[in-house]
Amino acid sequence: MSAEDYRRIADAVAADITAGRLRPGDRLPTQRAFARAHRIANSTATRVYRELARRGLTVGEVGRGTYVRAARHAPGPALAEPAPAGTAPVNLELNYPVVPEQSALLAAGLAPLLRPDALGAALRPLAPAGTPAARTAAAALLSGPALRPDPDHLRFAGNGRQAMAGALASLVPPGGRLGVEALTYPMVKGIAARLGITLVPLATDADGLRPDAVRAAHRAAPLRALYVQPTLHNPLGVTMSAGRRAELAATLGELDLWAVEDAVWAFLHPDGAADGDGTAGGDRTGPGDTAGPDASTTTARPPLAALAPDRTILIDSLSKRLAPGLTAGLALAPPAHTDRLSAALRSGGWTATGFALEAVTRWLTDGSLERIVDAKRRDAAVRQALLRERLAGFRVHADPRAYFAWWELPARWRAETFLAAAARHGIAVTPAAAFAVAAEGAQGAGPAPNAVRLALAGPAHEPLAQALTTLAALAHGTPDDSLPD
Repeated sequence: MSAEDYRRIADAVAADITAGRLRPGDRLPTQRAFARAHRIANSTATRVYRELARRGLTVGEVGRGTYVRAARHAPGPALAEPAPAGTAPVNLELNYPVVPEQSALLAAGLAPLLRPDALGAALRPLAPAGTPAARTAAAALLSGPALRPDPDHLRFAGNGRQAMAGALASLVPPGGRLGVEALTYPMVKGIAARLGITLVPLATDADGLRPDAVRAAHRAAPLRALYVQPTLHNPLGVTMSAGRRAELAATLGELDLWAVEDAVWAFLHPDGAADGDGTAGGDRTGPGDTAGPDASTTTARPPLAALAPDRTILIDSLSKRLAPGLTAGLALAPPAHTDRLSAALRSGGWTATGFALEAVTRWLTDGSLERIVDAKRRDAAVRQALLRERLAGFRVHADPRAYFAWWELPARWRAETFLAAAARHGIAVTPAAAFAVAAEGAQGAGPAPNAVRLALAGPAHEPLAQALTTLAALAHGTPDDSLPD
């Protein structure tokens, strides 16, 4: 069967979803049953299901099947009653924090850049090394008690995802194996697929990635590198203790492994801050707890890049700190790997633009970034307080400084069914399957907990509070209660 034929079948299923004949949460037939019903080969049915997943119309759950995914919409007001047709939902999927004062601060920093001479210089193409001023400013940004980056080893990408892609491309060849936390940042899954990298899910606990899981996976078949989020892991909110970081760094040396350290959310959890209560309700058990080994003490947590400087590429981004529309990704590489990282960024077309990097450099040096970050830390704390209040009693795990939370749903709810019920009330959330990594050779997502992630940064405080109240009411009920009359 030609590509046009399987796409035509996928188009027909997509039309049923768009028209509402297949609704969010509906389970599709098994691929074998679908093949029989459409008189096509099983391999063609597999291609149809992959195409539907690629379009974002379905999601697969290992051992459960394939389900119609709730549609994504633009942000809008929360609704206590089911949303009328055409009403935009509250978006608790995307997480780009914006505070009221940031536009004025950013505008002031841009004003000098708009002079013709400055603008002309900013519009020139850049190499991955950026400019000396940008490297100096970025090195200061990443500096801490345990890390003093050499500006000459910093490289720039258009955003954090591109910096991540460049780092992975420079470390792991096509067909190579990359160890990741079993629940990980979804974009890593997409980047790995495009680079031909095989992801290997690794077990975690309440302190983050387990070094024994790394060793076991490497013994089974050699890994080329790890991708890890030691601080404010997305989606679980876990921050590794200093002891776990040291153990993981030692494991890298023992196994001769590299690590890509994602520090994009670390600005909300400064080095030396004490761990907080990891729940939004009264239940503190389960894999999402973030209180750590001793939440009552203050323990410095050096980045892996400080503990294993010759084996770690540190990735950061300014989209969360500053603004999503004009940003830059940062990558700090060991001296011996800097040229290889530069080559990967160039060949991928992932280098930063001159204008964006010049603007970011000004914001890093004029005090704008520090003031915006302070405002976002206060804002995140307010949103977490709303979460604790509105979802009290549920198994919700979240660091009190983070812009996201992990909600283990009541047993009567399946994540995709809850997703569909929330969508009918104008609220978009992300199911656990989006973060799950499949075991090698498996199709679709990996085994996913019965949970959803809540991204708290998008709505204003009052719509967020209303949305959380609506979600709590849904979760207290049953799936049957959520169905329209």
